[in-house]
Amino acid sequence: MVDHLFADAGLAALYDTLCEGRRDFGFYLPLVMSARAVLDVGCGTGALLHLARGAGHTGRLCGLDPASGMLAQARKRTDVEWVHGDLGSVGWEREFDLVVMTGHAFQVLVTDEELRTALAAIRSALTEDGRFGFETRNPAARAWERWTPDQADEVTDATGAAVRHWHEVQGPVTGDLVRFTTTFTSPGWKRPEVSHSTLRFLDADRLTSFLAGAGLAVEERYGDWDGQPPTGTSPEIITLARRA
Repeated sequence: MVDHLFADAGLAALYDTLCEGRRDFGFYLPLVMSARAVLDVGCGTGALLHLARGAGHTGRLCGLDPASGMLAQARKRTDVEWVHGDLGSVGWEREFDLVVMTGHAFQVLVTDEELRTALAAIRSALTEDGRFGFETRNPAARAWERWTPDQADEVTDATGAAVRHWHEVQGPVTGDLVRFTTTFTSPGWKRPEVSHSTLRFLDADRLTSFLAGAGLAVEERYGDWDGQPPTGTSPEIITLARRA
């Protein structure tokens, strides 16, 4: 759930700590390692590509992100290509064997136009046999109902200070958009830091439809990071797609 708040260098430096232990990397890293050229859309701090290079990937690794604070963290590793921007600002043509969007970044594409623009750019970036891997939260699991202040989490920043954070849904959820705030507090801060975000929760059928409209076909789909098939109550909709 990366948004404009992580343009702030201090919070961007905290992002990997907030996401420590994330299970998606265990799924995506083997895909990255088996691809010659990889584009990570919404790469954030570049953690996945850092891992791949550290694990011995010798091909092209490229990270794309609109948040300058996040890219400042990513650029601590200089043997990866980092691009500041989004899919609407690039024009790659058949350059990548794998394109990934991790960390539910796909869900920040909240309008049909944004989705179509992004998927068209991804298809253009893929080689003839390239694959696109991404995940969204399954709307049937209604994850947002657990985004409440009483589910706050606490981490320790680089100075040893405790940082507490929580999500809170704003207003009733209607349709497929969920609007919420994320609040960060720490004893030494003058005031809390608050971000406002919107995520789109699309079901599997609508995801397939958008992909098909962009000339992409679903190759594999999973319901969780352990490779289980999707069910009505699966927490995730994990998709691997190819050019149709």
